[in-house]
Amino acid sequence: MQKIRWGIIGCGNVTEVKSGPALQNAKNSELVAVMRRNADLAKDYAERHHVTRWYSDAAALIADPDVDAIYVATPPGSHKEFALLAARAGKPVYVEKPMALNYKDCQEMINACEEAGVPLFVAYYRRALPRFLMIKKWIDENAIGQIRFVNVTFHQRPTENDLKGVESWRVQPGIPGGYFSDLACHTLDILQYFFGIIISAQGQASNQASLYQNDDIVSGSFLFANGAHGTGTWCFSAFNDLDRTEIIGEKGKITFATFGNEPLVLETNSGIQTFPAENPLHIQQPLIQTIVDELLGKGKCPSTGRTAARTSWAMDRILG
Repeated sequence: MQKIRWGIIGCGNVTEVKSGPALQNAKNSELVAVMRRNADLAKDYAERHHVTRWYSDAAALIADPDVDAIYVATPPGSHKEFALLAARAGKPVYVEKPMALNYKDCQEMINACEEAGVPLFVAYYRRALPRFLMIKKWIDENAIGQIRFVNVTFHQRPTENDLKGVESWRVQPGIPGGYFSDLACHTLDILQYFFGIIISAQGQASNQASLYQNDDIVSGSFLFANGAHGTGTWCFSAFNDLDRTEIIGEKGKITFATFGNEPLVLETNSGIQTFPAENPLHIQQPLIQTIVDELLGKGKCPSTGRTAARTSWAMDRILG
């Protein structure tokens, strides 16, 4: 095999810039088919992105003999369903985050893929972005010494749709934690990539603003395998926006934003250093390249079903 030919299930907003073009632009990668339940929308996406075929049925796309690997970009409630279908068809599957609705579903996906002998990858793409690889390099090189604790502060204003009462999958009661599950998972995952898995977690969630039925604030504490402690607060009905994670060690501190392009900050007794770290336009492309490389026997992807399931495990416990 010289090239990986991809099919997308669920060609919604996340695939317009972040991932769809990345599948096309990655080396030895090609996007050949897309699927959306609305055939007109699937056709529109395919024509705009110069994709040769489109479907309104996921099973038909998975069965297409010209599709080598499946990218599941639907809301998380259907990730397990489509991952299991892909596994039965013997095709590698790349799933959006969060990996599934809960850790139990993640385990079912892992087991199905392992039994079928197909790889399972998850879109925790920060594991391949330069800004986060720089942070990992600092930690691995002992720039701030032994990690003592981590503090995550994330809050944002309600969206216009929240204020208008327009529901999205992120605020539906069937999605545990709502915006927390959609956004906090990125931070919890990248922290585990930096210095090991979370082995204990607890927290509480509630709905303070009553703009929708799901939780709009979550706070938690967690313990990493390396002994570091962690705390976090995620609020989605605050007066302003703030995205800040601080990693405090015995010799210094690293401060970063999970979602922005703000410079990284490294603070030690020698002073404060800032490092610019812009994200690429097609933000999933570096991770997708690692997936393509692994499927072609040329490398290893850092975000698998097993690593992603640990993030779901931690979120389940924080949400109680």
